Amino acid sequence: MSKTTHIIEHDVHTIIEEEDREEVGARTGKRRRLFTALAATVAVLGGGYYAYDVLVASQHVETDNAYVGANVAQVTPLVGGPVLDVLVDDTQSVRRGDILVRLDNTDAKIALARAEAELATTIRKVRGLVATDSGLGAQIAARVAEQASVEAQLAAARGDLDKARIDLQRREALAASGSVSGDELTVARNAHHTALAKVRAAEAAQAQARANRAAAIGSRDANKALIDNSTTDANPEVLAARAARDQARVDLERTILRAPIDGVISRRQVQIGQRVQPGQALMVVVPIQGAYVDANFKEVQLAKVRPGQSVTLTSDLYGGEVEYRGRVVGFSGGTGAAFAVVPAQNATGNWIKVVQRLPVRIKLDAKQLREHPLRVGLSMTADIDISH
Repeated sequence: MSKTTHIIEHDVHTIIEEEDREEVGARTGKRRRLFTALAATVAVLGGGYYAYDVLVASQHVETDNAYVGANVAQVTPLVGGPVLDVLVDDTQSVRRGDILVRLDNTDAKIALARAEAELATTIRKVRGLVATDSGLGAQIAARVAEQASVEAQLAAARGDLDKARIDLQRREALAASGSVSGDELTVARNAHHTALAKVRAAEAAQAQARANRAAAIGSRDANKALIDNSTTDANPEVLAARAARDQARVDLERTILRAPIDGVISRRQVQIGQRVQPGQALMVVVPIQGAYVDANFKEVQLAKVRPGQSVTLTSDLYGGEVEYRGRVVGFSGGTGAAFAVVPAQNATGNWIKVVQRLPVRIKLDAKQLREHPLRVGLSMTADIDISH
């Protein structure tokens, strides 16, 4: 191999080594730039997440464990009877005062007629008592006059008795000397006995007259107690009869069941011909315009939640296109576990701590409810702004 050939090979190897070093340097620089870009990206994302958490996420608490509720009105009859007609059905909208159910009112009409008749009878009875009071007053006056007459008769009988006693005493004094015959003495004695009997009869008549007067006064007092210090309309018996009449009239009106509030009919459980009892649930009226949301937040989310804070809500029914505005009204008195049918017995057995949820009541905007009605039980997502 010549010297020239060695020189050429050496130059070729040198060029190749230089190219390899340049290629390695390029790859190293590219790798360094990639790592630098990645580190910058991570730093930007981390800073952005931190800024979002501090400025946005920490100012909001959110849950999708929220459901629509409403204070539904139960429709129950206050009087019993067979159902004559049912004018509404489930999903039907009603206004307050609309007729929902009619009951057979035959018995109620008869009861009202009987109560009105009893009221009229009572009014006549009281008027009779007022008229009787005047008659009893006249009767007392007659008894007083009768007593005066009997007392006069008694005084006359006592005078006759005194005269007969004196005549008898005189004749008994003269009978010893023979100046008075036995027949005359007998006549005097008979006259004395007769006068004495008349006095006793007059005394008995006097006692009878006093008793009659006392009885007349008692009858008048008893009658006066029924009408004293009251007019016919204010008499207790008339008031009681009128109250019974009014109750019968109310019972007749209650055979027609009306909607207690505006809303939508749900859970209809009554049919024509069915005999219902007072207090039996027939249906419910759901006031959709008064719907609210109970959002069940975790207890660790509620440290900064206060009544009056604004809430943004979305419904699964309309999706994210419709946002509802609301306000926090207040908090429930206990968690769902505390009011469960079978509450947790944390004092027995092995215990595992479970984060509890507390219902938060949220009032919705009435205008939005009119534009996008909701129904009880629908799922909602609630986001509370706790920045204020």
